[in-house]
Amino acid sequence: MAIFALTLHTYAVKILKRKERKENLAKYAKVEAMIKSKRKASKKKKSGARRAKVVATKAEAKHAAWDALEMEEVNPLFHRHFVYGEHMLMARLMLKKGCLVPLHHHHNEQVSYVVDGALKFTFPNKEVVVNSGEVLVIPPNLPHKVEALVDTLDFDIFSPPRADWISKSDQYLREGKETKTPRKVG
Repeated sequence: MAIFALTLHTYAVKILKRKERKENLAKYAKVEAMIKSKRKASKKKKSGARRAKVVATKAEAKHAAWDALEMEEVNPLFHRHFVYGEHMLMARLMLKKGCLVPLHHHHNEQVSYVVDGALKFTFPNKEVVVNSGEVLVIPPNLPHKVEALVDTLDFDIFSPPRADWISKSDQYLREGKETKTPRKVG
């Protein structure tokens, strides 16, 4: 039975990856078409004109104190605030005992560091309890759910940044309901 479940999971992961590749190819094709049309339009406009100078933008460091950032109540058991740059997002999470992050997966690589407390991560083939002072690295597209075993302070780092968190379109977290199949988020 376990071999059948593992085979079924492997097959499901392959289907998800295939679907994601097709979606990425379609997005890439749209972007390529848009770039080509802009190049054509640009060539027509600049047929005799001089090229404009490109001004390099200076990268700026961001500095913040966690206490100065807005604390967002995602649901009554889940509070967070975060900072992000071009390639990563770092979040400070406060999860109350019993908080459930439903089964999901995302294209972001994730590093979770539990400062104080304990989180139980459930993956298709195992469970991992991450206690105070421990770190867990989750590769992209690996389905997982999380349960706070006690009140927990956790820092999560995502690369690339979680667009759904930034836009507050992470409805699966706001509902906090258990699901049988992993939701594609981010």
